[in-house]
Amino acid sequence: MKHIAILGSTGSIGTQTLAIVREQKDIKVWALTAGKNIKLLERQIREFQPKLAAVWEEADAVKLRENVRDLPVQVVSGMEGLLAAAVIPQAEILVTAVVGMIGLRPTVAAIQAKKTIALANKETLVTAGHLIMPLAEEYGAPILPVDSEHSAIFQSLNGEAGNKIHKILLTASGGPFRGKTREELMDVQVEDALKHPNWSMGKKITIDSATMVNKGLEVMEAKWLFGTDLDRIQVVVQPQSVIHSMVEYEDGSIMAQLGTPDMRLPIQYALYYPMRRPLSGKRLDFFALGNISFEEPDIRTFDGLRLAYEAAGRGGNMPTIFNAANERAVAKFLDRKIKFLEITQLIQECMKNCAYIEHPNVDEILETENTVYEWIESRW
Repeated sequence: MKHIAILGSTGSIGTQTLAIVREQKDIKVWALTAGKNIKLLERQIREFQPKLAAVWEEADAVKLRENVRDLPVQVVSGMEGLLAAAVIPQAEILVTAVVGMIGLRPTVAAIQAKKTIALANKETLVTAGHLIMPLAEEYGAPILPVDSEHSAIFQSLNGEAGNKIHKILLTASGGPFRGKTREELMDVQVEDALKHPNWSMGKKITIDSATMVNKGLEVMEAKWLFGTDLDRIQVVVQPQSVIHSMVEYEDGSIMAQLGTPDMRLPIQYALYYPMRRPLSGKRLDFFALGNISFEEPDIRTFDGLRLAYEAAGRGGNMPTIFNAANERAVAKFLDRKIKFLEITQLIQECMKNCAYIEHPNVDEILETENTVYEWIESRW
């Protein structure tokens, strides 16, 4: 029997995690958290019977408490609620499926409580990898990647202990605008950017895929997860989203993980690692697929990827500046306040103008996020 807690249970990763719980029938959910979607959270509470549930706003917690007063569940709120869910004693695995830097403190707390971290909150490593990875080693807390690409790399490394990595080949679909020029992207609308060709994801990550900022964030994450230099992480566009990523070893051999674009696979792999379990759904049919193609990423058009390498190379709080600027820029684009190409323009301006800190601690990382938000609101 597996015992888990989920941060962000009403989002894309959270709901797919619960779909696995529903199918496998040998996972007990002890804690669920959500942002504002208390209607869905209530349905999840009734189905999965957690001991603890958390929402961000206390006003929403009051409503939820009233709605589930017939159930033996404690409803809490705010960062204290997230922290309580992260360290709930009965859970051995914490699925961090929240979006944004809000996941940083709960992940730190869970590591200190020696939980296994099923990591889908990429911002944790992007902004604080220099703190998180040593902390996880100190407390003996395994970090298992849930992103499809990092799970693929993790799987390609299995059985290769002691063998030197020559290169990580991080694949990308290219998003909905693959092959477009900057001129063609001048006036794209929100609806266009949300039409991902292969994956079904939340709005924020779908926009990040369209700008290829998401791939830049994944490069930063891979650097910390696998202890690899940036110049050994190469992004390869693989439009069919069949090869989820690859590892090249020093003898030239390349190991790849392939499968249909289904996020349940890496989620389930993290929950049951090192065991594989049956999973319903479509299987990869090579005859129907016909071919697998590869392209070099267009970093002139999609300059978010170039800026991500620049931020990661500088280190310090620069990845936090990059990430925070992108979060606010995507929100503004979704609200139709800026144009698509202005997302990366805004990121670049923040990287030029926000104060650099070489070795930031957690408080300084969170302060940097607020500084970026304030800078953007004062000028955009």
